[in-house]
Amino acid sequence: MAALLCAAACVSCTFDYGETAGGESPYPDITMEDLDYVRVRKGSPLARLQAEIAERYEKRRRMELKNYSFEQYNATNEEVDAVGSGGFASVELDTSNVHMSSGVEIIVDTEDITLETARLDWDDGKKFLKGGDNEPVNVEQSDGTRFTGSGFSADVRARSWLVSNDASGTYIHDEDEDEDDTGDGENNGFKNEDEAETEVGDEIEAEIERENVSSNDSAFAGG
Repeated sequence: MAALLCAAACVSCTFDYGETAGGESPYPDITMEDLDYVRVRKGSPLARLQAEIAERYEKRRRMELKNYSFEQYNATNEEVDAVGSGGFASVELDTSNVHMSSGVEIIVDTEDITLETARLDWDDGKKFLKGGDNEPVNVEQSDGTRFTGSGFSADVRARSWLVSNDASGTYIHDEDEDEDDTGDGENNGFKNEDEAETEVGDEIEAEIERENVSSNDSAFAGG
């Protein structure tokens, strides 16, 4: 179990001890403003989370964040691997699962991906990220690859991600990299929107596997 260090600069901090007849208060037990929260393992930071407002519900074992941002650190060299922000997030304290909504942006430098969508769910045990089946998602890479679709999912352990529905856009394929990998040099990437709709999943997963040779177990929350 990772040790947790929470450094909170609180403009205000309130506690509520009242309970309803059912034994659970509808109000947060702790409300904090300008939260600065660092997750640590063996003295090394795993992630840093900042939020305009954080509300903690002890009996529900949940923390709710409003107008938040985060940084995910590489476990080896403590450099920032990913950054993100959003309007609202609910964190399950016992599992570290996170439900993000009200607009989400995540930038993963190690995978060269910028992702924008309305909501995302993070399963910390499976290291799996999933958007809504019908929620539009925008994906961009620094080489000019960009497309939209819905049904986003990412398996961090497998280092693969997928947009399963209505994908369209432009995919840039580097033939020089195929030559370095003793490939045939043929461009089998997206050439137009019609091809993107049917080939986005397989081609993106294959490109991710070719371009990345190092292992990174987490793109959002280390466990």
